[in-house]
Amino acid sequence: MVLGAGPASPVSGCPEVAELEANLPCTCKVHFPDPNKLHCFQLTVTPDEGYYQGGKFQFETEVPDAYNMVPPKVKCLTRIWHPNITETGEICLSLLREHSIDGTGWAPTRTLKDVVWGLNSLFTDLLNFDDPLNIEAAEHHLRDKEDFRNKVDDYIKRYAR
Repeated sequence: MVLGAGPASPVSGCPEVAELEANLPCTCKVHFPDPNKLHCFQLTVTPDEGYYQGGKFQFETEVPDAYNMVPPKVKCLTRIWHPNITETGEICLSLLREHSIDGTGWAPTRTLKDVVWGLNSLFTDLLNFDDPLNIEAAEHHLRDKEDFRNKVDDYIKRYAR
């Protein structure tokens, strides 16, 4: 079942998921592998600009029982060469952190929509080479932007189609 699938959507009884469904960026799709488990969903981000344009990146999101006091757990399932996402799928996005020094971390007022928009922005305005999780990718960009782009393109061809 894919969000946005119309009246038969499994999410009609869940206001926050319905809000997410109504406010997806055009580069994102949400999929519920099991319509009976609304706490587990997959997000596909297909950037339409920048280094990652043309790739399809899958994220797995699990909403814990203590949500919305704690953030959802998110992992990138697509191998990627990115300063803020490791090749094993860990993600550096302040709103996914329970405690962040800059005050932009998780708060009970945040929603799944914020998470989706934040993940989508990792490919554009939140792409951050100055505070990397994948230090090797950030240093690669600093050292040789053209070679960095070539490696990103190679990863897209191999893993993100």
